[in-house]
Amino acid sequence: MPSKCTLIAALASLLTGHALAVAGDTQPAPPRPTHTSLPGRSPAVQNLLDEYYDFSMRTNPEGASTKGDLRFNDQLADVSAAALERDRAQMRSLLDRVNAIDASALGAPDRTDLDLLRYTIEVALDSARFFPEQQPITALSGPHIELPQLYLSIPLQNDRQLADYAARLEKMPALLHQHIDNMKAGLKAGRVPPKVILAKSVDICRGMSTPEIEKDPALSPFYTPFRARPGGDPLSARAASAIRTGIVPAFRQLADFLEKDYIPRCRDSIGASQGLDGLAAYEAALRRETTTRLSAHEIHEIGLREVDRIRAQMLSVIDETDWADKGKYTGDEKFARFVEYLRTDPRFYFTDETSLLNGYRVLCKQIDPELPRLFGLLPRLTYGVRPIPRFAAPSSPAAYCYPGSIRSGIPGYFMVNTYDPAQRPRYGMWSLTLHESVPGHHFQISIADELEGQHPFRTLLGYTAFVEGWALYAESLGLEMGDSPKTPLNPGGRGFYSDPYDYFGRLSDEIWRACRLVVDTGMHSMGWTRQQAIDYMLANSAGTKLDTESEIDRYIGWPGQACAYKIGELKIQELRARAEKTLGPKFNLRAFHDEVLGAGALPLGVLEARIDRWIQSQK
Repeated sequence: MPSKCTLIAALASLLTGHALAVAGDTQPAPPRPTHTSLPGRSPAVQNLLDEYYDFSMRTNPEGASTKGDLRFNDQLADVSAAALERDRAQMRSLLDRVNAIDASALGAPDRTDLDLLRYTIEVALDSARFFPEQQPITALSGPHIELPQLYLSIPLQNDRQLADYAARLEKMPALLHQHIDNMKAGLKAGRVPPKVILAKSVDICRGMSTPEIEKDPALSPFYTPFRARPGGDPLSARAASAIRTGIVPAFRQLADFLEKDYIPRCRDSIGASQGLDGLAAYEAALRRETTTRLSAHEIHEIGLREVDRIRAQMLSVIDETDWADKGKYTGDEKFARFVEYLRTDPRFYFTDETSLLNGYRVLCKQIDPELPRLFGLLPRLTYGVRPIPRFAAPSSPAAYCYPGSIRSGIPGYFMVNTYDPAQRPRYGMWSLTLHESVPGHHFQISIADELEGQHPFRTLLGYTAFVEGWALYAESLGLEMGDSPKTPLNPGGRGFYSDPYDYFGRLSDEIWRACRLVVDTGMHSMGWTRQQAIDYMLANSAGTKLDTESEIDRYIGWPGQACAYKIGELKIQELRARAEKTLGPKFNLRAFHDEVLGAGALPLGVLEARIDRWIQSQK
């Protein structure tokens, strides 16, 4: 999952088939479906959108709860082979009906919705060709990581909702066994992941099924929502029983299966093109994640050019620092020695987890009051800063975003990895905060969730190139905030990056995303080794060894996803430059940002057409 963003992972599951039906011993009677009525819109199109929205809520009940749709609040996803095939058949049927509509008779809003629905279904079915459910566990995602954190993203505000959560706990063993069955099918077909991305999975599963937890279920992360309940509480007793008699044995079985049967038969190679489905699967992943037709070679070349451009800026910034040795070296040696200085000098790191977490909280409160200068459209949903749970932290990235919803009463969370603070650099904090909280992921995702005048289908869309491209673009907006922001009258301003070390950190994070284009395509289509990718990242950024190794394992387990960040950011920067050049003094940055965010996440081609129309309207 994802820098990992939970909503992105959840929406990716809709597109790739990781979660496509309701689980349980018996199928409940379907709740009343959604019916949307937007004035002046095509009833035929609205009906198709209603069907897809209900399909998405039913097949991803955990996501439905997060969005405040509680119709399936006691259910979990069904990832059995039979359920997945049934649901893919429904998607194929829906696509046929989408294609049967005469788009020439529709107004522009209906045409856009129909095109987006067609695109979303086509991507999902294209990905389904490669049976992603047969490889459900990676270094960053899977039921062993996602299920113990489910309570963070669903409403648990009353006894009914806690009872629904207890029912979900009782269904989790069945879901875990479905994942085991899917992995067995993958073994039979020869469709298995690289061994390296499963390295920590057994330990995490063992941690969920210790004798101590079996004896006292209150020690389990699954029990967290019940810890404040009074003694003898029947809901707490129900949850404890589900953990002791169901979840603990099921995770123990999953750990045994992974350790004894699965991992020994997984592959030593790391590239997607070296797996059963070959280069075709990687090319499909690139299309899905970038929403473009760029080839692996083209993306690789873009990455190399961006690395060269950003590295030149980083070298010039070194001369602005107080590093004592900056005059002793030049070129590559200067860069390498400065980065080594950043990685080893204690001044750049925290000594305890509390100070690290509070440091991020302070930055968030400095950013918040700057937002109205850059945006007319602000989300209503608040957010907080929390540490990533200890069990997941060793294999997690530096931070990620947990989305909430104003409808469900769940705030968003900027999740910070406080594990081993001596490996968490201060100089990357501004860019990471801007990316994961505001005006990055929490900001964009919340605005999309709060869209008005659009079919709720639009709130489901989470195209990675848009969502991650926006968050990377948001890092650069730190230049336009603070006491000395970058403006037309102050083009050299650096805003929140006034400290040269912070600015170097921003550039390091940007080159990190450019390096991803190089190493992701290198590993998955050009035969690069894991160590070759690690060495390239370390040689061209200030990332620590811990973060770099974690990131490379993420790219190995999630082919193509890491390429979406830079591709999306470059498109948004291109569109802004086009608007500024065309409109001149008429260009309004707040209005531009509102237009980019005001229709939810979009494929990059659709976003470009939308901004071009806006530019013409402003002229």
